[in-house]
Order: sequence, then structure tokens, then C-alpha cells
Amino acid sequence: MKKLIRYLKPYTKESIIAPLFKLLEAMFDLMVPFVVRHIMDEAIPHGDTAGIWRLCGVLVLFAVIGLTCTLIAQYFAARAAVGFGTDIRQALFRHIQRYSYGQTDRAGTSTLITRMTADVNQLQNATNHTLRLLLRSPIIVIGSAVFAFLVNPRGAITFTVVIPLLAVVVFSIMLGGIPLYRKVQKGLDRVTSLTRENLTGVRVIRAFRKEEEETARFDEANRLQTVMQNTVGKIAALMNPLTLLIVNGGIIALLLSGAIQVDGGSMTKGDVFALTNYMSQILVELVKLANTIIMINKGVASAARIEAVLEEPTGMPVDPALPAPENAAGTAVAFDHVGLTYSEGADPSLSDITFTAAPGETVGIIGSTGSGKTSVVNLIARFYDATAGTVAVDGADVRSCDPDTLRQKIGIVPQKAVLFRGTVRSNLLWGRGDATDDELWQALDEAQAKEFVAEKEGGLDAPVAQNGKNFSGGQRQRLTIARALVRRPSILILDDSSSALDYATDAALRSAIRNLDYHPTVFLISQRTASIRHADRILVLDDGRQVGLGTHEELLNTCPVYREIYDSQYKKEDADA
Repeated sequence: MKKLIRYLKPYTKESIIAPLFKLLEAMFDLMVPFVVRHIMDEAIPHGDTAGIWRLCGVLVLFAVIGLTCTLIAQYFAARAAVGFGTDIRQALFRHIQRYSYGQTDRAGTSTLITRMTADVNQLQNATNHTLRLLLRSPIIVIGSAVFAFLVNPRGAITFTVVIPLLAVVVFSIMLGGIPLYRKVQKGLDRVTSLTRENLTGVRVIRAFRKEEEETARFDEANRLQTVMQNTVGKIAALMNPLTLLIVNGGIIALLLSGAIQVDGGSMTKGDVFALTNYMSQILVELVKLANTIIMINKGVASAARIEAVLEEPTGMPVDPALPAPENAAGTAVAFDHVGLTYSEGADPSLSDITFTAAPGETVGIIGSTGSGKTSVVNLIARFYDATAGTVAVDGADVRSCDPDTLRQKIGIVPQKAVLFRGTVRSNLLWGRGDATDDELWQALDEAQAKEFVAEKEGGLDAPVAQNGKNFSGGQRQRLTIARALVRRPSILILDDSSSALDYATDAALRSAIRNLDYHPTVFLISQRTASIRHADRILVLDDGRQVGLGTHEELLNTCPVYREIYDSQYKKEDADA
């Protein structure tokens, strides 16, 4: 929590004004029983009607001032809490944006979403309650005890028993609740993860008629979360009845002793009224304080989870002194005995990969599912760091390059076509923000997307729904290819980006890429030998190992794995070629 306080500093003024006005309100509340006591013991017995009206006017004035103080305090507390939450949410988003692929994989998307939403909201609410009530309630409790002794020291002895008992109850429940609230938030991560997984894969779930199994899986996670929340709720629920029991017991004791003392003449009726009012004020404020402490407990648990994200170092270290491998001279991309393991204890995803790609060369990458094709190209853009060997781009070790500068050279079309809500134009401008309309249309033409975009109402300004849901799978792939081509990159990576295209469109796309006027180095990943057979060289992978490197004809004669892939497809591919 201490590390998050800096985000509250811009709202220092609001954070001071809110509790200050709450304290002013508290002082006026403490004066009310004193005024009523004076009316009961002085004005009424003497028939002082003018005095009664005057003192009633004072009470109305106290009420108006108290209401004004409350509104001012509520306003500034809300401003501080909302601003605090907004700044933390923005800081979290900026921090997560700088996460590497590996950090995002380790943290988990669902957990990050929960921390940016539920945890920040919890902390924001805790801040609001803290600014409004954390100082006011103790002041009322202590002030009520002090004023009670000023009214009648003998009658106020009850307060010395009630207040310590209440403190024991409040702090016991508070200390027991903090670790449980952390478990509740972790359970919420699990529920969020299952929800996201099911909503994302809803079509697959329905296609395989797995609704009942997935519902049962969610119900189990939801049940466990409910059990944990009920446990926390039961502990928190003890707060109000226990505090009520203690305070009401104190009020009963006050009334009994007060009645005896009034009969004996050592206490007035006004004293009894004032003492019971102060005890009631203690009751109300301790209930508020108890709820505030519960809210703070939740906020502290959420703050710890937020801090864990913000404390995670982001990005990848850059060391300009790292030498390039010997095989990198004059190449666009060079791999030198590269290995990659995604997490400790896991099997290597890549082992001893060595090859080079000259400027303007097209390199095809093929292999069975899970053979490491995407892992290879992820290393070129340094989405992950190689755990063995060296990857070089333009003759320099990628670990010595500024990531932004490195990725500015690269146009990437991932396996999953991702478009963002907006327009065709806004999505294409991700490739290069200053591209002209002519350049956008040229990229669309090269990506075989010009025709269907031109037919859309609005053309470049045609709307794109979230994830591009208003376009077909093949159209989304071609738009993402166009987005990469707008950049005019020196290295173009197409990661199985034509899987949803028919053979004729795929062939036209490959022809357009071969005839690009700026001749980028192209990495073409595909499951189809027909898509890569015309590449200058083809890299064949099998279970993360490099088992072949050469032209189509060379590999047919020297690489059994490539030959097997080709033989399983050649009849159809020869017919379509």
C-alpha cells in the first residue's frame, strides 16, 4: 500500500479537506447532547421559552453546518478516491503494456484484468471510506467519552469498560479478515479466467456439445468462491451484532445507574440524556468504523495484488556491447545455435537452430503442429529471448538493439488475425501512422483485400467491429497482412497468415509478395508445401529441432520429414499449383 500512496499525492488538497470537514461535522455532533442537556436542565424547568427557542435555533444551525460539512467532505473524498483509482488503473495499464510476452504468459490475462478492474475498484472504495470516516469515527468515540466525563464523571465510568471491549472486537475481526480477503481475490481470478475462456470459445463449446461440462466446471469454481466469500462474510457479520451487544449493554447499564442517581439527586435528567446520546453516538460510529475497517482490509488485500504487478520489472534488458555472431555479417537475420525454453523445468521448444537469411530473401518455415515454427519468428522480433545461442538482425544481436527500433523494421502478421474496433483506415494506420490513402489502397491491393474493402460502404472508412467480427476469417487475415505491408518493413513475417484463404487467393497473395517493389526479407510460415515451395530456402522443423534447410527440390531429396509432408499433400497441391 505504501508504494501506491504516491498516486494519491496529486490529490493532497482533497485528501486534507475531506477529513478536515468531517472533523468539523464531528465537533458539531458532539455539541448537540450538551445543548439538549442545557434545555432539559435549565430552560424547561425555569419556563424560559425564549431560551428554548434560542437553543433550538442553535441546534438547527448545528444541523445546517453539519450537513454543509458533510457534503463538502463527500465531494472532496470522492474526487480524491476516483482520481486515485484512475491514476492507478492508468499506471497498471501502462506497466502491463511494457510486459514482455513471457511476463504476460506468467501473470495470466485473467489475473491482470481482475487486478485492473475489481482490485482497483476495491482500493478506490477503501480510500473513499478512509478519507470520510477513519478519522471522524475515532474522534467521535474519544470525544463522546471525554464529553461524558465532563457531563458526569461517575456516570461515565461505563465508557471505560465499553470502549476497550469494542476495540478488542474490531481489531480481532480485522486481523483475521486480511488473509481471507486475499484468498477471495485469488478465487475471483479463477472465476474470471473460466468466464473469459468460455466466452472466447463459446462456438467450440457448442459445436462439441460441452455446455453441461463447462457449466459444471464453472459451477465448481463459483461454489468454491461462494464458500470463501461466505466465510469472510460470516466473520465480517460478527462485527455489527457484537458491537451492538456491547454498546446496548452499556446503554442499559447507564440507564439503570442513571435512574438510581437521578432518584438520589446526584445526576439530572439532562445528564442521563447526554450520556445515553454519547453512548449511542459511540455505537453508530463504531459500526461505521467496523465497516470502514472491513473495507480497508479488502483494499489492503487488493493493494498488495496491484503492487505485485507494478513491482514486476518490465521489458527486456538491452546491452549495446553484445557482439554479433560470426554468421551475421551481411545478413538480414542470423540464428546461431539458438535454443528456447519458455519456462523453468519445461522441455526446450527450440534446440540448436542455425541459419541465415540474406536481405530480400524469402525463407519458408514448415513443420508439424508444435514443432516451433512460431517460436522461431518470435525470437526475430525479440518477443522472447533465446535461452541459448544468438539471434541477430541486420548484423546486430537483438539483445543489443532498442526494442522499438528493432520492431519498427519488422512487419508481423500473427496466426490469429486481430483487428481493433474502429475503421479499416484506423486499423491499417497501425502499420504506419503517416501513410497516405494511396499507400493504404496499395497495401490492400497487395494483400488481395482491395476488392472487398472497395465494396464496403465507406471504403477505407468502413467500420470494423471488435475483433473484426463483421469480416470473414479470410478477410480479417488479408486486412492484417495489409496492415503489415503499410509499414513497408525490411523484414516481413507471415505466420500461417493465409490458412483461411482459398488456393487461388493464396497463390495471388504469394505472387504479390514476391513482386513487392521494396524487396523485404520474408519469413513465410505455412502448413502447405504449395505456399512455400517457391521460397529461396525452406527451414524444416520437427519437435523444435532443425531437420532440414534448403530449396524445395533439395529437401525432397535430403529431408525425410519434408518429403513426408509433401507426399501427404502433393496430389492436391500439384493440382492447384
